[in-house]
Amino acid sequence: MTDSFPTFINRLLSHEGGFTDDRRDPGNWTGGAVGVGQLKGTKFGIAANTYPQIDIRNLTRDQAVAIYRRDFWDRAQCSKLPNAVAFQLLDGAVNSGIAQASRWLQRAVGAADDGFIGPATLKAVREADANDLVLRFNAARIDFMTRLKNWPVHGAGWMRRIASNLRFASEDN
Repeated sequence: MTDSFPTFINRLLSHEGGFTDDRRDPGNWTGGAVGVGQLKGTKFGIAANTYPQIDIRNLTRDQAVAIYRRDFWDRAQCSKLPNAVAFQLLDGAVNSGIAQASRWLQRAVGAADDGFIGPATLKAVREADANDLVLRFNAARIDFMTRLKNWPVHGAGWMRRIASNLRFASEDN
């Protein structure tokens, strides 16, 4: 199987952009809530709430890529998934956390909703139609995001991101 990570990380980083320290974004705070901890920001999608020990402002692209491979791609077992599904899971995990994105995938295939990609989830994914799975995954993602209290601030950007991901899915099949 070909390693799709290099292609997918470039896509993902096109969504994430450079440094930002928007005070309204809880991810930019080391405490994970607005006003809690230090305002360190987010760069390349690597956020202070998840990586409070990292100097976010000076994070390099290569460091971010290494984090994404280790903590998201490998941990979610994306290399064992069909390409169309792997990218959606990777992007969802980066945007909303690996456990949450794993639950969307599990719900989409009818697997146990435990937030961990294990043998049962992988088997269910192999048996599912990838196109249908991508649609159900993104429906669950949208349902989740529209319920977030910061939807009014970030919702339009999240929807543009998902629309872009659906275009990528058509390339990945």
